Amino acid sequence: MEIDRNALAEFLRRRREALQPEDVGLPRGQRRRTDGLRREEVAALCHMSTDYYARLERARGPHPSEQMIASIAQGLHLSLRERDHLFRLAGHTPPAPGIASEQHISPGLLRVLDRLDDTPAEIVTELGETLRQSPMGRALTGDLTRYRGPARSIGYRWFTDPAARSRYAADDHDRLGRMYASGLREVIARRGPQSYAAHLADLLLASSDEFRALWDRHEVGLRPTSGKRFVHPEVGQLDLDCQTLVDPDQSHLLLVYTAEPGSDSHEKLKLLSVLGSSLEAGAA
Repeated sequence: MEIDRNALAEFLRRRREALQPEDVGLPRGQRRRTDGLRREEVAALCHMSTDYYARLERARGPHPSEQMIASIAQGLHLSLRERDHLFRLAGHTPPAPGIASEQHISPGLLRVLDRLDDTPAEIVTELGETLRQSPMGRALTGDLTRYRGPARSIGYRWFTDPAARSRYAADDHDRLGRMYASGLREVIARRGPQSYAAHLADLLLASSDEFRALWDRHEVGLRPTSGKRFVHPEVGQLDLDCQTLVDPDQSHLLLVYTAEPGSDSHEKLKLLSVLGSSLEAGAA
């Protein structure tokens, strides 16, 4: 397939102009004259330079890679059909159903997350891979989107990286380990013995005695509790409630963590909000 630079440029412009700042969690401001988002705003959402994105909209520049196109599709909040169209315009074959497609978050779920700046929240896959976090979500658990390869899955990290357990109450470790092993077994049953989930299980069976012992129990049906206990290095233990929104088409979950008003954990969330804002400002 060959890139259609003019059609690609026109499609990017139209999608950018259709998005409003509030659609992607950005402030509108009082002096905005641009119809839709600015190029620099889209570039930031797509994790690329403004110059690179601007050249694409002007039908110039290099041939974007598949990874770059996937990033643009997510930044512009495209649907799966729109994402596939973008791939074809850029001269690439759209991703087949599987890992690449499962990483693409639906626009509706992104819109909900973008409005949760003051609440810990994250979007995860059925394998516990964190795809996106709210600012408060990063403040609560750290940046969980930075992992690559098998370590993207919290279940994999649980049995291979001791640091993965540091933000969870020690009394919950045994139950969480059993839950991750149970959940992985259920995903394999749904996706099949050739799935990526089965590959993760093989890796864990070869590297973790604890996982092997739990795997041999053949437990299924263990579910997370609505109450979550986190241990933050600066504010201490937080007892939170977890509400879940399910996207059945993508097998994604939006997890939202809240605290009972007036509780000690509610006050700690307020403190965490201040700490998180300071960290974000320092990173910028």
